[in-house]
Amino acid sequence: MKPPDRGAYCLLIHLQAEREVTIGRLGRFHFPEGYYLYYGSAMRGLAARIARHQRRAKKLRWHIDYLLALPAAKVVAAIPYPSASGEREECRLNRAVQQWPGMIVPVPGFGSSDCTSGCPAHLTYIEKSPITLSLRDLLPVTRSRNTR
Repeated sequence: MKPPDRGAYCLLIHLQAEREVTIGRLGRFHFPEGYYLYYGSAMRGLAARIARHQRRAKKLRWHIDYLLALPAAKVVAAIPYPSASGEREECRLNRAVQQWPGMIVPVPGFGSSDCTSGCPAHLTYIEKSPITLSLRDLLPVTRSRNTR
């Protein structure tokens, strides 16, 4: 059975050099070199949305487009989270990642202008690649959740 073409997605972005960027009406911000996790959703055309984010040439429409337009920005991974029910999962996924040790919200409101779940942003910064995080790095978060 084919997975649904709607749901949430995560982009892992490597910014290879620090940059100052104007993000639409949000304003001008400093983006340090490092890795960024961006969570979004596409309730129709999930695969097409991810493909759009991976293209260089496109109209700047969403906050993430301004960051991805930088020559120093590279999408390292794009992870879809298909949803058969049509529930919007990006906020839940985003908030879970923002609790990991070392995660920073670099621009309040980035990608979350339509968020009704109270996310400070849908973009999170970490200096080193989250792919290299070990289970040991995540244990403090795991422990704190198990003690509640």
